[in-house]
Amino acid sequence: MAALGWLSPRRRSATARSVLAGEASAEAARKSAQSTPETAPPDSGTEPEFPVHGDDRAAAFFDLDNTVMQGAAIFHFGRGLYKRKFFETRDLARFAWQQAYFRLAGLEDPEHMQDARDSALSIVKGHRVSELKSIGEEIYDEYMAERIWPGTRALAQAHLDAGQKVWLVTAAPVEIAQVIARRLGLTGALGTVAESVGGVYTGKLVGEPLHGPAKAEAVRALATAEALDLSRCAAYSDSHNDIPMLSLVGHPYAINPDSKLRKHARELEWRLRDYRTGRKAAKVGIPAAAGVGAVAGGTAAAIALHRRRR
Repeated sequence: MAALGWLSPRRRSATARSVLAGEASAEAARKSAQSTPETAPPDSGTEPEFPVHGDDRAAAFFDLDNTVMQGAAIFHFGRGLYKRKFFETRDLARFAWQQAYFRLAGLEDPEHMQDARDSALSIVKGHRVSELKSIGEEIYDEYMAERIWPGTRALAQAHLDAGQKVWLVTAAPVEIAQVIARRLGLTGALGTVAESVGGVYTGKLVGEPLHGPAKAEAVRALATAEALDLSRCAAYSDSHNDIPMLSLVGHPYAINPDSKLRKHARELEWRLRDYRTGRKAAKVGIPAAAGVGAVAGGTAAAIALHRRRR
């Protein structure tokens, strides 16, 4: 912490919270990580140049909302909890308004993201962690499974086929992120860690939401623990808020990018891919499998729902 002494007290506090959130998320991810499922190696004639097959010091990090999945996981989770009578109609109306706002605005608003976070924490307070995990499995089947972008899923599978670990990195609750990662056959997930005592949620967070700089801290911590070489790793996101995470790795990808990320990616010649319309923003370095996914992904509606932020 001494290395932060040159910052103002306020900025030191914010940085410390990001580090705490990142380390907590990395620890939770490592504890819950599963073995990567065995898959058949790609045909010798079609093996892509990237990812590099057999490079066990490389891994891939995928943002969730609007990168891997259409929409925001927290809103789909809220719908599922309402169905199970976790909260009242007026709270559902608030979730509906937030979702409509993101559909129309296509960008993140701090006030609305803060409200979404506080709503979720108040709803789960007093409930058991095991209960939410079980419900998360059901909600995935009800609202999330059909919203996975086939193109991004193909990119993740290319890394798995190359023998690399693949992690979700999201501001969504880590328990929900872990459910999604397991259902997709990924290695694990980094997510926002809610405090629990005796297996019961307290309504508080450990650190702060895994958003922006906190995501980068989580990836850095996990890379250190896993002995990864970040220059050989890849990261995928739709949001300019994830530029800190994307900038950590040697292979950053802008997926369904917002306008700020698209501009930034073009300036730095990062790879781009947009599955909302099926168009190819760039062909360089994209595995062939993702091209097939892009055709399927292009039939889906373009929904620009974005992640929670503090």
